[in-house]
Amino acid sequence: MKNWLNKYIVFTKAEFNGLILLLSLILLSCLFPLIYRYYYHKENVLSNSDIAAIQKLEIENNNALSPHNYISKDYPQREIKSEIAYFYFDPNIIDANKWQLLGLSLKQAQSIVNYVAKGGRFYKPEDLKKMYTISPQKYEELLPYVQITAQKQENNFKSSFIKKEPVMVEINNADTTELTLIRGIGPAFARRIVKYRERLGGFYKKEQLMEVFGIDSTKYNQIKDEITVNKENLKKLNINTVQYEELKNHPYLTGKQANAIIQYRKQHGNYKSSEDLNKVLILSPEIVQRISLYLEF
Repeated sequence: MKNWLNKYIVFTKAEFNGLILLLSLILLSCLFPLIYRYYYHKENVLSNSDIAAIQKLEIENNNALSPHNYISKDYPQREIKSEIAYFYFDPNIIDANKWQLLGLSLKQAQSIVNYVAKGGRFYKPEDLKKMYTISPQKYEELLPYVQITAQKQENNFKSSFIKKEPVMVEINNADTTELTLIRGIGPAFARRIVKYRERLGGFYKKEQLMEVFGIDSTKYNQIKDEITVNKENLKKLNINTVQYEELKNHPYLTGKQANAIIQYRKQHGNYKSSEDLNKVLILSPEIVQRISLYLEF
């Protein structure tokens, strides 16, 4: 091999020795991982008895570190694993710990406690069935032990409801406080009525209350007998001097219709009567009839 290399490639003796050393190192580096894995694996093979001992030790360690072994009064939210103990209970009152004593998991118990905390109530034992966290079988087991103190809840409900005596209110002059005296009218409805009345200019008949947001025919029939209307209190607009901004704010007119009324007045002069409004093509006879009650000529 040396003669062959010398024939084609010229090496000094030192270079040739270095080449042989390099090739030896490359070969050794390739064989080393295989040799290491063979001897290391042989030395670390565990017998079946060794494996069993390790698994037993792991189980003992896991049991020792289990959170169930640390339940105390300081950690009421931890899941309690114990024998089921049935007792009479009110589902509106008991906490998560007592639910767990009845056989529910921590997640199930906390779900019911959260339901009650957000305002949910059980009014009769059968209401427990509506909780999806309680299985039908568990519901049958718990039902004989449910005791709900309904009398206190009924008294609280009755005390929170104050019956209003019948009154008679003139809606074009009443403020929000007076309007709340009407049965079925609370502060929110009172504010809506006053706000709409200011835009409208006053009510000329009771039925206009159904134009107020939230007052439908049912609500109207509930309040109509406690209401009177004084047409003399209507606030009217002078059609020949009113400006566009004020006119378009009226609930019976759109901005386009208000602009058409102003433009017609500029082109043809003052309006003499409501009949002149019929000449504004964009206004229907129905709109003219409704808006005329709130206009002065």
